Amino acid sequence: MTGPNVNVASYLASQKQNKNKELAAEWATLEDLYNEKLWNELTIKLTRFVRHPALQKESILMQLYQNFIQTFEMKINPYGLVQILEVVVEHISDKKEAIEFLTKLKDKIKICDEAVWYIQVLQGNIYLTYLNDLDAAKNIIEELRDVLEEVGNVTPVHGKYYMLASQYYRRVGKHSDYYRCGLQFLGCSLDDFPRDQWAQQAFFLGLAALLGDGIYNIGELLAHPILASLKGSPNEWLINLLKAFNTGDIKKFNEMKPTWSKIPDLLAQEVKLRQKISLLCLMEMTFKRSATQRNISFEDIATETQLPLGEVELLIMKALAQDLVRGEIDQVAGVVNMSWVLPRVLDRKQIAGMATTLDTWMASISSMEKLMETRAAEILTN
Repeated sequence: MTGPNVNVASYLASQKQNKNKELAAEWATLEDLYNEKLWNELTIKLTRFVRHPALQKESILMQLYQNFIQTFEMKINPYGLVQILEVVVEHISDKKEAIEFLTKLKDKIKICDEAVWYIQVLQGNIYLTYLNDLDAAKNIIEELRDVLEEVGNVTPVHGKYYMLASQYYRRVGKHSDYYRCGLQFLGCSLDDFPRDQWAQQAFFLGLAALLGDGIYNIGELLAHPILASLKGSPNEWLINLLKAFNTGDIKKFNEMKPTWSKIPDLLAQEVKLRQKISLLCLMEMTFKRSATQRNISFEDIATETQLPLGEVELLIMKALAQDLVRGEIDQVAGVVNMSWVLPRVLDRKQIAGMATTLDTWMASISSMEKLMETRAAEILTN
């Protein structure tokens, strides 16, 4: 144990000679914490210290690790150790060496599950961002997905994992998975997400909500504060387009075509978008009607969706097959009797509509109650 102590002492002594007085004072503080064996305080201090602008070089950070951190890495919190070494790994120029560095580190902190998951996320980011190894990144994402789903609570790693997964799914063009993981990331780590990246993330999520298969709960994104970052930006139109989809407003969708068609991905999927907003229009028609007015004629559906009458039945069948609505088709009468519509996150206008429906329902109940009171005497007499 003498050798490492001597090396640490000489290393810290040389660093305290730094001409930058502020940095020299930081080194002195680290030395005091190390000598007093205040490992928790030292971990917290190092987490901030490794991000000092003067240290952001591979050689400097590796020296810090090899001459100082490595001598007590088994004594500090494993998760905190990974937080510190994340910065070191970011500056390793040979990314394959960075992967190997993290693999060795994993063996040292295997007593802490969260630290191991953290390392796997870091490795996944390197595979995806630097090595372009999509298969390796996918394997890590799938392995961690099963593990994190079994955890009973949200850990600090969940947000990092969802960011990795969303970046991967955007890269491979899986819009639905990107949308779901993107929202889950925001649910875990919005406070830590840089404000200057909110608008870009909101734009990508908005496109994914429109293009993703099986994404019909657009109100979830509309209710999220990140979408407000698009206001005042060149992409503010996307908010209005999402609102049009959420309410199945096909007229608005058509009016906005000169704007949204400038996005190549949206223009290329125009047919798919029209099918989606038609389904949402049918859902909105069902939602707006009271339970006693759920017999919807094919003609009404054709008018609202702007579809030929001959295509209405196919639209209804698609909605039934995807369990967006439930009901029965009467082909002879040309109507569909809807009994249920998929629950969604509602906007203020939709909530107001629901309140009106509830008021009508309550009035019907009151009317029936009064009728029963009036007829009670006749019933008892007979």
